[in-house]
Amino acid sequence: MNRSVLILSLALGFPLSAEEIERIARVTHPELGEMSGIVASSYPGIYWVHNDSGDTARIFAIRPSADIVVPAYLSAIYPDRSTDTWPGYAIDNAWHYDWEDIAMADGILCLADVGNNDNARRDLGGYVVNEPNPGNVSKARATRFLPIRYPDQTEYPAKQWHFDCEAVFTNDGKLHFLTKHRQPGKALEWERGTKLYRLDSSHTDHDNVLTLIDRHEGVALATGADVSPDGQHLAMLTYEKLWVFDRPEQGDKWLRSAVRVLDPDRALVRQNEASPGKTTTRY
Repeated sequence: MNRSVLILSLALGFPLSAEEIERIARVTHPELGEMSGIVASSYPGIYWVHNDSGDTARIFAIRPSADIVVPAYLSAIYPDRSTDTWPGYAIDNAWHYDWEDIAMADGILCLADVGNNDNARRDLGGYVVNEPNPGNVSKARATRFLPIRYPDQTEYPAKQWHFDCEAVFTNDGKLHFLTKHRQPGKALEWERGTKLYRLDSSHTDHDNVLTLIDRHEGVALATGADVSPDGQHLAMLTYEKLWVFDRPEQGDKWLRSAVRVLDPDRALVRQNEASPGKTTTRY
C-alpha cells in the first residue's frame, strides 16, 4: 500500500458487521511508504508498524491518531516528536527481505519475514525481538531468528504457488500463518484459496517445519489476521473484505467454523494489508 494506508478502528470492540468499521486516521509519514504489518503494543495507545519489502530492518511506533512516536531523549532533534525525518527504530541483527506481518505478546515481538511472491525462497522465518520502550530507546536487537518451512513444499519454486504469506497471528500460545495463493509463474496474478499453518517448535539452527491444520478454497488474497481479545473470533483481512470466523468447538481449524464476510465501504478500503491485534503467545 502507499502513504495513504488506513488504520481501521474496530468500533464497539470486535466487528461483526461492516457498519462497525470506521476510519480513524490516515498514516502519512514519508518513511512509511508501504505499511504492511501492525500490532498493538504493550504500551497503552501505541501500535508497532513496519514497511513491506525493500526497506531496512526497522519498525515504527504510531498512535491511533497516526502520529509518529519518537523517543523523548531525542526531543531536541525532533521537537514535535512527529517530524517527517524520524527514521524509526532500527532492529539490529536482522535483515529485511520481505517483512509481511508482525505479532506481539508478553513483551515479545515477532517480525515475520515470510513474503514469497515467486514461491522460491528457502530462508523464510521470523525475528524475535524484546519489545523496546518507544519513549526511551531508539533501536532494538533481534535475539533469535526462527527459520520455517512448509511441509507440503518440496520444490523451489513450487509447482503450485501456494506458499506466499502476509497474515500471521497467535492463538493458544502459538504462531499461525495464512497463505496467499498466486498463479504459477505469475507473481502478480492470484488464485483463490488459503491454507492455515501452525508453528509447533522454536529451533534456531534448522528449519521449523510448520504444521498444516486447515484450508479454505473461497478466500482470496489473505493479507492480515488476528484473534479477538476474548479469543472467540478470528478476523482475516483480504484486499477488500474482512472475514470473521467463530472459534471452532475443538482444536484450531478456524477456517471450517461459522463465518461472516464483511464488505466495508470502498471509500474506506482498497487494498488492506494489516490488522491490529493483541493476543498471548510463546515463541
